[in-house]
Amino acid sequence: MKQVIVFRSDLKIGKGKIAAHAAHAGITGYERVMSKKPAVVKEWLSEGQKKIVLRVKDEEELVGLYERVKRSVPAELIRDAGHTQVEAGTLICLVIGPWEDEDIDRFVEGMKLL
Repeated sequence: MKQVIVFRSDLKIGKGKIAAHAAHAGITGYERVMSKKPAVVKEWLSEGQKKIVLRVKDEEELVGLYERVKRSVPAELIRDAGHTQVEAGTLICLVIGPWEDEDIDRFVEGMKLL
């Protein structure tokens, strides 16, 4: 079991904003899966809550990945509130899972770490 968070690399945002959105995405993914498949979350928690953080080049690539993933694995796009570095509603990242490793790997294999 793992959770994957995918960030856009074209945004000029600070490390603090990246950390905040990673935390936001992690909780969002947890809540999404917990509401539908609590046994999956329980297993993920018992295994140490593995998370991988990856990158795509831009919004188009992020949305394309989301459209492919959401058909078979729980996924959610994360938008910024617009209080600091980017405009409100800017797509920042995508959270996938937590879910089965092999189901996620079909979509993210070969992607670069953030």
